Amino acid sequence: MLDEQAYERRLNISTAGNQKGFTDSLHHNRYEPTPYELLDRLFERYSLSPGDRLVDVGCGKGRLNFYVHHLFRAESAGIEMNTEFFTEATENKKRYTKKNKAAEQSIQFYNCLAQDYPIAARDNKFYFFNPFSVQVFINFINGILRSAETDPRTVEVILFFASQDYSDFLESSTAFQLVREISLPDFHKDPREQFLIYRLSKMD
Repeated sequence: MLDEQAYERRLNISTAGNQKGFTDSLHHNRYEPTPYELLDRLFERYSLSPGDRLVDVGCGKGRLNFYVHHLFRAESAGIEMNTEFFTEATENKKRYTKKNKAAEQSIQFYNCLAQDYPIAARDNKFYFFNPFSVQVFINFINGILRSAETDPRTVEVILFFASQDYSDFLESSTAFQLVREISLPDFHKDPREQFLIYRLSKMD
């Protein structure tokens, strides 16, 4: 298993470091990338297929986007409202695509609020590392539901370190069903230290 710096060198990117200070919004949380070690654990048990397009909601500098392209050659989108992080993600893409030309069209970044992201018919996997308040989460999930109604498809939502409010909403107010829990080493210390995978099955 590679350490953080070894992964960064292999992917030719720079995504380390957490956001300093506080955000200027009550609804948005500070950026913190998912550690590579935990991404390894997730994707040992969960895989992406060639036709999947993963959306990282609150992508920061783009770590997950490059990781899933490297591992699965999967298409992805990254949503980031912070202009500085969006710029860094774009610079990382330039470096990554020097060695991975195909990624030029496979990875797209969007500098906007999550609720302003135009959900595409091919977007079918959505990743959340607790990026914002449950109010914004509900708004975004409702957008996914509308999209899945317009363009019927199976959709999965991956939550990491999720607030209970996220899970409560999905389980009580939507047709999403919890299909997998992937616990991590510190799960006994904090029950949120896990990946939860929810599925919305395609409606016929």
